[in-house]
Amino acid sequence: MMPRVTVSKDAAALIASLKQKFGALIFHQSGGCCDGSSPMCLEKGDLMINETDVWLGEIEGCDFYMSKDQFAYWQHTQIEVRVVAGRGSSFSLEIPSGKRFIISSRMFSEEELSDLSPIHFGEYQS
Repeated sequence: MMPRVTVSKDAAALIASLKQKFGALIFHQSGGCCDGSSPMCLEKGDLMINETDVWLGEIEGCDFYMSKDQFAYWQHTQIEVRVVAGRGSSFSLEIPSGKRFIISSRMFSEEELSDLSPIHFGEYQS
């Protein structure tokens, strides 16, 4: 199956560090609030997930969500979570480290669209 969300090597290392410090984490792709459209990394349980959220998969053992309305625009793209130097302005856990998560994306090919990983609506998956 083709994953809908992936993670760069540098982002994976930062996630591992954050998991050691905070425990279980989740990601929610911001829809323009706070830090533009950056993925927000939060302690699991700090964000209420409901029927308006779509689970896209896991990165480094962390559930990754996006709002249903936003997913309507992004459903044909694969998202890669990356990390860059700089300080964002959201509530995301990496902000004090002087790094921030960002995304890049690409359109799925026709072949990939027929083999996408499943999505789920409004519930924690683990």
